[in-house]
Amino acid sequence: MTPFINTVRPREARPAYRCPCCYFTTLHGRGDYDVCPVCSWEDDGQDDHDADEVRGGPNSDVSLTEARANFRRMGAFIAEAAPYVRAATDEERKPPLP
Repeated sequence: MTPFINTVRPREARPAYRCPCCYFTTLHGRGDYDVCPVCSWEDDGQDDHDADEVRGGPNSDVSLTEARANFRRMGAFIAEAAPYVRAATDEERKPPLP
């Protein structure tokens, strides 16, 4: 097994980064374990480079690829998270900061 390579970005005062699961701009940092209020994915640093890997940890036993499909289908990264998510705001739908 290859060691995980995390995507990490510094924290910002306002949400400045897209969630790797739902793609809305909801995260203050990357790889900082923020929980996305739109899909409930906990940002552990996983991203496109290892989206098919099941890391376990805060996001249960689903890969990022599976979580993205779940979000498109049911609005949350897993069914158990559905009661805790909300729709994205207009601000969160905007592109992230450059």
